[in-house]
Amino acid sequence: MRTFVILACLVLSVCAVEKYSSKYDNFDVETLISNDRLLKSYINCFLDKGRCTAEGADFKKYLPEAIETTCAKCSEKQKGNIRKVIKAIQQKHAKQWTELVEKNDPSGKHRENFDKFIQAS
Repeated sequence: MRTFVILACLVLSVCAVEKYSSKYDNFDVETLISNDRLLKSYINCFLDKGRCTAEGADFKKYLPEAIETTCAKCSEKQKGNIRKVIKAIQQKHAKQWTELVEKNDPSGKHRENFDKFIQAS
């Protein structure tokens, strides 16, 4: 029994590490997508064309992995926020969205699955 409890704790700790931090779960996505100047600033950060806020730098760091794994380490809240932001970028700044995709998935290997992820609700 003791071995089972230790093994269960080990498995739970590994699973907990497999998710991104909840640090930005309450990030104000609505303000970001409704403020075009702010949205452009984040896009420029992601494209290495502008300065990054602390949050932008963190998001930029995880963007390639999120695309590659179709956000496997994201919580449901994070998935919803990412979908909102990406849909806003796609609608308002299609050219920059194309640049972001090419930068973070140059081979296009993950594009189809990530597009399906974005369209899911």
